[in-house]
Amino acid sequence: MRILLVEDDAVLREVMTRSLEHAGHRVDPAESVEDAAHLWRVQPFDAVLLDLNLPQHPRPGSTMGSGLAVLREARARGDRTPVLVLTARNRTEERIAGLDAGADDYLGKPFDLAEVEARLRALVRRAIGTDDLAALGRLQLDRRARRFSVAGEPLDLPAREFEVLWELMSPPGHAVNKRTLSDKLSGFDDALGDNALEAFISRLRKKLVGSGAAIRTLRGIGYLLEPEA
Repeated sequence: MRILLVEDDAVLREVMTRSLEHAGHRVDPAESVEDAAHLWRVQPFDAVLLDLNLPQHPRPGSTMGSGLAVLREARARGDRTPVLVLTARNRTEERIAGLDAGADDYLGKPFDLAEVEARLRALVRRAIGTDDLAALGRLQLDRRARRFSVAGEPLDLPAREFEVLWELMSPPGHAVNKRTLSDKLSGFDDALGDNALEAFISRLRKKLVGSGAAIRTLRGIGYLLEPEA
C-alpha cells in the first residue's frame, strides 16, 4: 500500500514510518495541514493516517486550520481514500466530528503499531471489496502476510514488481491504469516512466508462466490480470 502519514510529532512520525515501511508499505510523511493537503491533492494513496491536531504553516492567506479541515477538503472534492484518524483527543464529540467529516475509523493515542496496520488492512479491504486471500489459477496473495505463492511455493519478487502484482491482484480481473501504477510506485523525486513500468510488467510475465495467471495489456488503458490461456 501507499500511505499518507500525517503526524506532527517527529519521533512518532519516524517510528510509524519505519514500522510501515518494514511491513512493505510506501509511506509519504507530512507534518502540517498545508503539507498534508498538498500531498493528498497531487498523489493517489491507498490509505491516509491522519492526526487531527496539526500545526499550520504561517503562510499568508492559508485557510487550512486542522487535520479535520484537510479531511473535509478531500471529501468535498470527492476523494474516497480510506482514512484512519489518529489523535490523543478521546472525547466522544471529537470522535463524532471526525467520523462526520468523512473518517472511516478512529484510533486514540497511545496505540499499538500492529493494530494501526491491522485497521489499515481492514479499511483498504472494505474499500476495494477484497479479502485477505486472493487467488487466480495457482497464484495466491496473502495480504496479511504480504506474500505471493504459486501452488503453495513462495514467489519472491523485488519490491516494485511485488507492488505491481499487488495492484493487479486487488482484486484480480480488474483493469489497472498505467498512470495509477506509475503513481503508486513513484516517489516525488523518482518518477517512474512508461519504459520502466513496462520492464517490470515484462519481468512479471516471465515469472508468472505456469502459474495459471497472466498479465494482458489493454491498449490505451493499462493492464489486467486474467487466467492464463
